[in-house]
Amino acid sequence: MLVFYIWPIFRNAYFSFTTWGAFGGATWSGITNYQQMLADPDFWRAILNTFIYVGILLLGIPLAVWFAALINRPGLRFAAAYRTAFFLPYVAMPAAISMVWRIIFNGDFGVINYSLSLIGIKGPNWLSTEWFALFAVGVVGVWISLGFNLIVLSAGMRSIPPEMYEASSIDGASRARQFFSITVPLLTPSIFFVSVITVITGFQLFDLLYALMGTQNPAINQTQSLVYLFFAHQQTGDNGYAAAVGVAILVLVGAFTMLQFRMQKRWVNYV
Repeated sequence: MLVFYIWPIFRNAYFSFTTWGAFGGATWSGITNYQQMLADPDFWRAILNTFIYVGILLLGIPLAVWFAALINRPGLRFAAAYRTAFFLPYVAMPAAISMVWRIIFNGDFGVINYSLSLIGIKGPNWLSTEWFALFAVGVVGVWISLGFNLIVLSAGMRSIPPEMYEASSIDGASRARQFFSITVPLLTPSIFFVSVITVITGFQLFDLLYALMGTQNPAINQTQSLVYLFFAHQQTGDNGYAAAVGVAILVLVGAFTMLQFRMQKRWVNYV
């Protein structure tokens, strides 16, 4: 923990107060990098893009709850096979996943635009148009995270006492009423857990964005995340500014995680 986590955090924080020369070497420059960062429109756009991506991932949690409820229905055949199929994207290589989705989102021969053309709609260039590109990356992110969320939520559902469903059935509760009155309230600890993991994962967006869009994409500057901004400045040798962006990522992740833990008392039901 000290060598691979704590020390790099403090080292990065120190470098955020330095300026690097073209051939290396750091000189102390105070808060210059932070002043530059706060005045940089690319930094604020990267924050907005990251927030939007995190929001799209959070929208995938209700979808995971719904799929988990379907897979955990009593008597469902091949339930284990369905869970495995949903989980496979989570363990697959991001580069391989991105190659497939780049073909799907292709503006000329992709399956999405081909399907839209059948009903007379001309689809956009999904990965090279500003806002469409961010939405496309978010869709792939939801698809990848769905399997992990489903496994966690399925485990939470199996911990709900079946007697509660039996008692509600005797009282005449429908499947829908059981879902919203029993399953969802008793599943909130698992939902809280996946929401925290989802926010942290969303703020770390880089490899999926890089593999899907690349560095030569005309929309990359308008779609880049905070981690991609960190990477871009490191590539140009501006390590002090990159370190300041790294500190900003750490502060934002910590703040949102702390907020989630403080808000859990209002909606998480611990039995």
